[in-house]
Amino acid sequence: MAAPGPVNPEAPFDPSKTPVIEGFSPTVYSNPESFKEKFIRKTRENPMVPIGCLGTAAALSYGLYCFHRGQSHRSQIMMRTRIAAQGFTVVAILLGLAASAMKSRP
Repeated sequence: MAAPGPVNPEAPFDPSKTPVIEGFSPTVYSNPESFKEKFIRKTRENPMVPIGCLGTAAALSYGLYCFHRGQSHRSQIMMRTRIAAQGFTVVAILLGLAASAMKSRP
């Protein structure tokens, strides 16, 4: 077997700098977004996801409250409602991904 030859990089590796990849832009936005701005943008792009998340949290909270109060039948109903709300959220995420994939096609 032949030993590999020495590697002569064109420029030394500098870990403090972001690597430059031709044709790749790490962000499509020129200025960095704050958490609030990103949340508002993502909510406008797919408003069903936050609605599903709020529904899931509400069903979970009320179900736990009913469980604590000893209302086991209502607690079971709310846990099933929570599962339905989680399913709604997952479907909303998948539909949002499909819509953004179709939008980005040439």
